[in-house]
Amino acid sequence: MVHFVGAGPGAEDLITIRGKEHLEKADVIIYAGSLVNPGLLKYAKEGCDIYDSARLTLDEVIDIVKKADGKGKEIVRLHTGDPSIYGAIREQMDALDDLGIMYDVTPGVSSFCGAAAALNLEYTLPTVSQSVIITRMDGRTAVPEKESLESLSEHGSTMVFFLSAGDTKRLSERLIAAGRSEDTPCAIVYKATWPDEKKFRCNLKTLPEVAAKNGIEKTALIIVGDVVEPSVYEKSKLYDPGFTTGFRKGTDT
Repeated sequence: MVHFVGAGPGAEDLITIRGKEHLEKADVIIYAGSLVNPGLLKYAKEGCDIYDSARLTLDEVIDIVKKADGKGKEIVRLHTGDPSIYGAIREQMDALDDLGIMYDVTPGVSSFCGAAAALNLEYTLPTVSQSVIITRMDGRTAVPEKESLESLSEHGSTMVFFLSAGDTKRLSERLIAAGRSEDTPCAIVYKATWPDEKKFRCNLKTLPEVAAKNGIEKTALIIVGDVVEPSVYEKSKLYDPGFTTGFRKGTDT
C-alpha cells in the first residue's frame, strides 16, 4: 500500500495528524528532498528505508515502490504542501494502477495557504477579489496557451504564482504589458512557515528589484493582487446584523 502524503508548507508541525501517523508506520518513505522539510523524517520509525526522490527518475521511484509493495511493506510518498498542486502525482498513480498497487492520498496544507498566513492575508475579500488563480509562468515546462498569464490576468483576480520566482522580471513585464497596473500590490514569500521564512511586500513594477535585492530565485511564491494591500473592502454578510442566515434572523427582515 502506498500513501501519498502532503507534508505541508514546511513547518514540521503543519503536517496533518493522519499524515504524521502514516510516516510513523511506514516501512519505506520516498520524500521530495528538494522541497520537503527533512525534519519531518524524525517521525520515521527505526529501520525505515528512506529515499530522496530529488535524485530519482519516475521509473526509479516506481521500482522502489514495486519492490517494497511486493514484500508487503507500507510506503509513504511524501510530497511538499498538498500533493494535488504541482505534485506530479497523476503519473505516479497511473503507473501504480498499471501494476495493480493500491494507494490513497492524504491532503496537506499548501504553501499558498502558508504564504497567506505569513502575510496575515485573506485571499477572498468582498468587492476586492473573490477568486484565487493558482498558476505558474511558462519556462522549461510549457503551459497551455489558454492558461497563459496574459489570459489569466484579464480576470483581475488574485494570482498566486508557483515555480516562477526565478524570473520575476519577465513575470512583471508580461503582467504589466497585459494590462495590470504597475502599482498592483504584490508579495514575495520565501519558504513560507519554515524557520528561515522571508516575506516582502512591493508592487508589480518593483517586484524584480525586491526579488534581486533579497536573493530570491526559488522556493518562493509570488502573490499579485489588491488583497495584498487592501484599502477598502466590504465586510462579510455572514456576520452582518442585518443579514438573515439559517442560524439567525437579521434586523433587515
